[in-house]
Amino acid sequence: MATKSDIGSELELAARLRLAITRTARRLRQTAGSDLGPSQLAALATIERHGPLAPSELAERETIKRPTATRIVSRLERAGLVARVTDPSDRRSSILTVTGDGRGLLRRLRARKTAYLAQQLADLPADDLTALARAADVLERMLEDHPTAELRAAGGAW
Repeated sequence: MATKSDIGSELELAARLRLAITRTARRLRQTAGSDLGPSQLAALATIERHGPLAPSELAERETIKRPTATRIVSRLERAGLVARVTDPSDRRSSILTVTGDGRGLLRRLRARKTAYLAQQLADLPADDLTALARAADVLERMLEDHPTAELRAAGGAW
């Protein structure tokens, strides 16, 4: 088993992981082939996962300012991917839901990204696949333990 001295400093490892994760995310976005930008896709996925949501809740979950959320939602509405309905508990507010077209788009994009990754994994030796499975477990745990909003509130830079 590798020791911390075998791996290098946490700062060096963090830099390598940041670069690898950023490049992987960019490749996945390119593979998906959507006209939507990363912020719009993230908002759509958040509404799907946590919705129905008020626009202010979307802004909070995405850790963006309300005017930014409003612009993103307007684009998603124009594309027919989200619908805005009056909040039954507060008629002055609205609630966002993902439309059938929005769900279909997310399903197609996720399938393309998954197929791309599966293709990349297909020729790897078993020990590399085991290492990546372990890395996925660690990354998932890190994300669960440190939600984005807490990192930004603590002054973390992206």
